[in-house]
Amino acid sequence: CVHTESCFIPTAEIIAVEETELNKKRRNIGKWQKMAEPHAFTVYYVEKARNHRWRCSDVTFWCVDEHLCNQWIQALKELLEMQKSRPKQLLVYINPYGGKRQGKRIYEQKVAPLFSLASISTDVVITEHANHAKDNLFEVNINKYDGVVCVGGDGMFSEVMHGLIGRMQKDSGIDQNNPKAPLVQCNIRIGIIPAGSTDCICYSTVGISDPITSALHIIVGDCQPLDVSSIHHNNTFLKYSVSLLGYGFYGDILKDSEKKRWMGPMRYDYSGFKTFLSHHYYEGTISFQPAKHTVGSPRDKDSCRTGCYICKKSEQQLAEQHKKCGLKHEEDEEEWKVIKGKFLAINAVNMSCACPRSPKGLSPAAHLADGSADLILVRKCSRFDFLRYLVRHTNQDDQFDFSFVDVYRVKSFQFTSKLSEDNESNVTDMGKKRFGQFCRDHPACCCNIANSTWNCDGETLDSSAIEVRVHCQLMKLFARGIEENCKDEAAYSQSSVEQLL
Repeated sequence: CVHTESCFIPTAEIIAVEETELNKKRRNIGKWQKMAEPHAFTVYYVEKARNHRWRCSDVTFWCVDEHLCNQWIQALKELLEMQKSRPKQLLVYINPYGGKRQGKRIYEQKVAPLFSLASISTDVVITEHANHAKDNLFEVNINKYDGVVCVGGDGMFSEVMHGLIGRMQKDSGIDQNNPKAPLVQCNIRIGIIPAGSTDCICYSTVGISDPITSALHIIVGDCQPLDVSSIHHNNTFLKYSVSLLGYGFYGDILKDSEKKRWMGPMRYDYSGFKTFLSHHYYEGTISFQPAKHTVGSPRDKDSCRTGCYICKKSEQQLAEQHKKCGLKHEEDEEEWKVIKGKFLAINAVNMSCACPRSPKGLSPAAHLADGSADLILVRKCSRFDFLRYLVRHTNQDDQFDFSFVDVYRVKSFQFTSKLSEDNESNVTDMGKKRFGQFCRDHPACCCNIANSTWNCDGETLDSSAIEVRVHCQLMKLFARGIEENCKDEAAYSQSSVEQLL
């Protein structure tokens, strides 16, 4: 490590080392004015601030011996070369339209200079239409890159994720339409530069929605595995999900907000309030396989953090189960639990889904890479009780501590709406279909509508009847999970220290 009078810098968190031009350091004239021919080099490194925020800081070293100065520069650069996890070539996709349309400016002003400082080469693609990045990932020579970076919100990330996973399965000859197919893991990491209306995935994996912090995680080569859920309908692949798969309340919010995109991010608040007043519930049957391989439970207090023990142990136990029984045999033999009822919301989350408005998220103890999802069932209740449930997401109280809320840790589940279960259409069902839009557009109407819409990471699904399966650690991010506190950060840094002398 590099030692100075005031700081201790792990080499794993050094960004770059450069020889310093003295005319750029006039403000430090007191440190070298007595030297006949002073020489200097500057070390750029990660400085950790509050609330998981990272910043690029620097410290300059001075000496009179030019040869010694060059030796230090060379030695430090060799140490950086030894950091094999660091990317050297990145493919960058920028969504110029997402959020407040600041993606291109954020990248050029805040991120590109840091990549240049760290000697990272980039190929930048400005997306021009929906699925531009996804389609492009099926065509490019992906092997020449150490990672893919998306500048935008959760929608942009989803597009890149679908492109990478789809490309990997295509190259491996895997049929994505087969719900039981063992998908091939993606070894190429994805970096997220938050610049969208919603940045839930970035917030849940880094701890903050900040472009500079995310860029620095990419530069130092952090790696965080991530579970991915595949969603099928009648043996047809629909989507992948890594955060929220919601039916009922969150599905209705998304469907209504899509009609009001002109409102910008404010449309979610408006549609959320309108959906709450509507208070629609939906009948259906949900069947699931409990995740018996996992160490934790949704009701414990063990949040997913950097170097999570629960994720590591759960992944090991799942691998042992697959090795012992075989994936298909295991799925066929394990018992399915079946629940029928009327639900205000059905939510499946692969992560906590934390955000600034809900610091603990929809499921505070959900884990990023344990091979499971937390299935949250909110049964029909009064509007006041549902409000109490929603308010719990904004404070420290247990949001599952209600008689009408059930939560399960699962590895797969299926849902069928009441309408789909009825083979014969009757007059009542036709009436529900006919007046369904009227009910949605009039919040005062609290009747039961036949079907809701699935909200899959901010995108709607066409089918209400779905089959979902969690794929353990299918992909990797340029992140390290949320660091607990300063003590944990120091411990992490200490473990990665390589002594220079």
